[in-house]
Amino acid sequence: MLSLILIVAALITGVYWAFDALTKAGKRKQEKAKEPSMLIYARGTFLILCIILLIKVFNIGILPLLLVLTLASFLIWIIDKICFEKKRKAAKTKEPMLVDYARSLWWIFLVVLVIRSFIIQPFRVPTGSLEPTIMPNDFIVVSQYAYGLRLPVWHKKILNIGEPKRGDIVVFRSPSEPGIDFVKRTIGLPGDHIVYKNKTLYINGKEMKQTYLGDAVDIDQSNEGGGSPVSVMQENLNGVKHRIYLFKQGGMPAHFDFTVPKGYYFMMGDNRDNSSDSRVWGFMPQSAIIGKALMIFFSWDNGINWSRIGNKL
Repeated sequence: MLSLILIVAALITGVYWAFDALTKAGKRKQEKAKEPSMLIYARGTFLILCIILLIKVFNIGILPLLLVLTLASFLIWIIDKICFEKKRKAAKTKEPMLVDYARSLWWIFLVVLVIRSFIIQPFRVPTGSLEPTIMPNDFIVVSQYAYGLRLPVWHKKILNIGEPKRGDIVVFRSPSEPGIDFVKRTIGLPGDHIVYKNKTLYINGKEMKQTYLGDAVDIDQSNEGGGSPVSVMQENLNGVKHRIYLFKQGGMPAHFDFTVPKGYYFMMGDNRDNSSDSRVWGFMPQSAIIGKALMIFFSWDNGINWSRIGNKL
């Protein structure tokens, strides 16, 4: 539905811009009249919508696109300034529209790129793998610098600030599905001996105690487990206390025993029996880390869920 709305809006603004260019722009140029405000808004809206549609249709990552837009618009502006601006001013001719847009937008693209790459980014959680901590359609704030600064697109760490701690909720690139980002809780650190037996975790020989809190229902409808009755437990991960869901019947494979290799982490969802995590696709490499989840800034559950907004993670 959203894609259809974007396409219709792009068509309307694009047709309006094209119609003006074919029927009125020439006369307006001869009369040296100003462009109507509506045309300026329509043209800008059309270009923005085209960028959004390119992202959706070709599944282009936002960071590569921002990098390309920043470099392209800066080069257009700086080349014009060095090579053509003086001649144009001497001839008293108007600045080309492309140069006008490039001059106005390159620094905006740069600011967004820096914020998105090095400071914070929003992230929508589409599934219930972290219920009850994070629910489907929660929007979270992710710190880009909590675990070090990385170059956009190349993802190479250039400044080491910290590493994930046990219990941290981390956003990372999927080791198994390129182009997909995951959000899970850090369970095992490099070198940890992990045992999962009878739905209970043992880390380096120590049991991670669980306390029964009550019953609930898994609301995630994106997987087969959605709608299943669950037990709500409080798990203590060596001092990090958080709630988890355990199916009353069935669930994920009940037993494994291994050591986390160097440079990798073992990640799990709090919805233990309805989560595609390290039990399915293996360890998370340190190089896949995007950032640390800080808080929920918006939540939607057939309407705005005000009680969840602002919850720290």
